[in-house]
Amino acid sequence: MDAAHYQLVYNDRFRHSTKVLTILLLLVALGPEKKIYFCLMSRKRVVVGLSGGVDSSVSAALLLDQGYEVIGVFMRNWHDESVVINQECPWIDDSNDAMLVAEHLGIPFQVLDLSGEYKKRIVEYMFDEYKNGFTPNPDILCNREIKFDVFLKAAEQLGADYVATGHYCQKGWDENAQCFELIEGADENKDQSYFLCQISQDQLAKALFPIGHLKKSEVRALAESYGLPTAQKKDSQGLCFVGKVKLPVFLQQQLSPKEGNVIYIPPEEFNRVAGDRILKEWSMEKAIHIAQEPNWKDMKGKWVGKHNGAHYYTVGQRKGLQIGGFKEPLFIIHTDTDTNTVYVGEGEFHVALFQSVVFVPSQHVHLLREWPSKETQVWARIRYRQALEMVQIFTAEEGTYFYFQQPQRAIAPGQFIAWYGDSNEKKLEGKQLLGSGRMSMR
Repeated sequence: MDAAHYQLVYNDRFRHSTKVLTILLLLVALGPEKKIYFCLMSRKRVVVGLSGGVDSSVSAALLLDQGYEVIGVFMRNWHDESVVINQECPWIDDSNDAMLVAEHLGIPFQVLDLSGEYKKRIVEYMFDEYKNGFTPNPDILCNREIKFDVFLKAAEQLGADYVATGHYCQKGWDENAQCFELIEGADENKDQSYFLCQISQDQLAKALFPIGHLKKSEVRALAESYGLPTAQKKDSQGLCFVGKVKLPVFLQQQLSPKEGNVIYIPPEEFNRVAGDRILKEWSMEKAIHIAQEPNWKDMKGKWVGKHNGAHYYTVGQRKGLQIGGFKEPLFIIHTDTDTNTVYVGEGEFHVALFQSVVFVPSQHVHLLREWPSKETQVWARIRYRQALEMVQIFTAEEGTYFYFQQPQRAIAPGQFIAWYGDSNEKKLEGKQLLGSGRMSMR
């Protein structure tokens, strides 16, 4: 090929790329008489999960600016709008918004129907957990099972090198350990690393989080500057890819209402049977005791009413019982789906709602990084947006015990604890996620 001959194919997908614009200007300035040898490096292909929201929209735009080849895909995971409150986040509206964003950015777009896998992996999991008296976290499972498994595999079929989402978290690299780090998002109020606590190193290797280094306000400002149709769209809430749902209506698809008794437990009666569940200092013997389920049937409680199914309630819940006659509101302190009994206590500071030890059985421990040691201090949280707290970890054959100096409120079996450590990635700020586990009683 003649060195004086060159050709640059300008694709509309490049129109946001400052790098390509620079090349074009350089070629014009030099003129065709100059002998120029150059080639465009093959671009990495990224499939972005366009949810129809502002975060994933800005993620796609930023990836274009960085020179990636971007494909937008909307995941259709839900069809039944009968359980959605006020039709918030209906999939059809979100899909249309995602398509408008893709058109605005000039990127290919398609809708991927994953409703079958979502039903099998997420919805059935939720039914099973509630049926057995546990409180599931579908958002955590959705990331592990759908976004970074089923969706990732579908993206790879499209030739993708990576998948990208609008999560507020960051990806780093530990040069010494030669592995990736999942680091908290720069926006403390929006950090979503907790929801990604169950993903693996292999999944993280294929993931990109373009907005993890930004504040939400900065994301909104970028959306305006890009002229994105979703710039002013409200954030979605509720179940992953479903929206706000009427939980009892949702659960009644498989779990029928079943009338049962509500039993009030005074604090002194709980202490008589369960003992002190607050540790002043570490004791393995006491930790094992705290991690065991108290014998609720031995407690001398008082019948205060009826409920329509123990599987509809969770520890720490206040609303839904509609039982009066107490100075303070009643809170659920335990549910027994075997006997269909709901136990309640008066006030948000009832002793049954607090304990110092969280237990994760060995089979439910998930490690993104290796354990530092059998006994070590880390930071941990048991719910989204909870501030990280220093905890002491003790591993045993049956599982791992987490000792919180500050007693934790409303620990719901079935939910997840996530623990963090210092990051070795010097370019990014924040703690790195080390592992997580599904909490339960022994």
